[in-house]
Amino acid sequence: MNTKMKYAIIYALILVAGILLGRLLFGGRPKHGHAAEHAAPSAGEAQVWTCSMHPQIRQDKPGKCPLCAMDLIPLKTSGTSGSFADPGAIQLSEEAAALANIQTTTVSRTRPVKEMHLYGVIQPDERLLRSQVSHVNGRIESLVVNTVGESVRTGQVIATIYSPDLLNAQQELLEAKKLAHLQPALPEAAREKLRRWKLSDAQIAEIERTGEVLPVVNITANAGGIVTAKRVEQGDYVTQGGALFDLVDLSSVWAVFNAYESDLPYLKTGDKVEYTLQSLPGQTFSGKIAFIDPILDKTTRTAKVRVETANPRLELKPEMYADAVIKATLKHHADEIVIPKTAVLWTGKRSIVYVKQSGTDIPAFKLREIELGASLGDEYVVLSGIGAGEEVVTNGAFVIDAAAQLEGKPGMMNPPEPAAGTPHDMSPQHAQITVQGLCEMCRERIQTAAMSVGGVSSAVWDGESRRLHLHFDPAKTSPDAVAKAIAAAGHDNEKYKADDEVYNALPECCRYRE
Repeated sequence: MNTKMKYAIIYALILVAGILLGRLLFGGRPKHGHAAEHAAPSAGEAQVWTCSMHPQIRQDKPGKCPLCAMDLIPLKTSGTSGSFADPGAIQLSEEAAALANIQTTTVSRTRPVKEMHLYGVIQPDERLLRSQVSHVNGRIESLVVNTVGESVRTGQVIATIYSPDLLNAQQELLEAKKLAHLQPALPEAAREKLRRWKLSDAQIAEIERTGEVLPVVNITANAGGIVTAKRVEQGDYVTQGGALFDLVDLSSVWAVFNAYESDLPYLKTGDKVEYTLQSLPGQTFSGKIAFIDPILDKTTRTAKVRVETANPRLELKPEMYADAVIKATLKHHADEIVIPKTAVLWTGKRSIVYVKQSGTDIPAFKLREIELGASLGDEYVVLSGIGAGEEVVTNGAFVIDAAAQLEGKPGMMNPPEPAAGTPHDMSPQHAQITVQGLCEMCRERIQTAAMSVGGVSSAVWDGESRRLHLHFDPAKTSPDAVAKAIAAAGHDNEKYKADDEVYNALPECCRYRE
């Protein structure tokens, strides 16, 4: 190989090595400007920067925290659709909401049903308790029934008794038979005396036929049932009317439950009750409320509720534990807002929920103070503060409230400041008005008149307390305007009295004036 050829090969190798080295050093870098375009937010997206130690710091560009000099971190964007969250709302990214397990429920109007759990025991029906007594004086010769718990049939022989008085009465019958031709009524009087001592007509006829008295007579059961107490032993001397046995008929029993005083307004006689027994799993028994004790137990603050139940197979035994679930419709609440209990946060006098704001790209939640009505087990009736169709946080409300406190926004421990001129002891969106009325027609008329006023979002009239609960926009209306509309419909209230002409036109059942 000549010298020129050697130099050509060397130059070629150097060229190839240079190309490879250049690709290694510069080939992996992106084109100029692409990284900046990828890192920067789009023109319609506003990036918010905050401090991890001081979340109240908000800046529109990166930098240092003015309090601790830590590097600011990106918080969230307001979205690209042009929507804006309420300044008092708490915004969480989709990822943060998922990590906090935030769950919401859209509320709607429904007929509230209160679910009550009652606990009690099976007891004998006191009306079916019986005492088997002796109808004559005498000595117990033998006992056919000897133990408590035995079953007794009506008419069954349960004991034999020797009675001198009964012997004398039998002898009188035989003597009266001899004098029947002189005194025809005398034998019948003797027979009636024996009948009153519970001797049967067959026994009396046998005495007359044989002419012999019975030294020992049988005592038969007046009623069937289970023996609950044995009062005598063989050889005991008993007097007329003395108890021999206590019996109970278990073909019908009582299930007696303890109801707390807060549940009593929703219970009434005639209501159907279904209950289960721990000793008979898988079976459901039912009955109707026959009696509600008018007196509360001062220690447990409960009243006895008695449910009558047929027991033809004698499955229900006294002292069995029973668990009942009663679902009662609220007669004064036909169409109300109902929310789960998990949605409510309590702060002493206030009850608050977090409502999801609609129309925002990033989930936003706003604190809302509400007024609660009746408790329905796992739910509450809402009298005011929220409307149908709104989305309420039912899980994770504490997480949102914690974020509100960190950001210095209204929360459980930091109530919102009342608007200027608004009394501190009244919510600017709720009021109560005393309105006169009597029946369901009145209730419908009052609520319709209140809802006809612009700015009123809900109106609920309680027939017992005569109070109308209003939820309204104070910028659009006032309780005074609502009271005028109700008076114009024919109902007196604490502010205005209805015209006599309008009042007299009401149906007869709606005329409340005395």
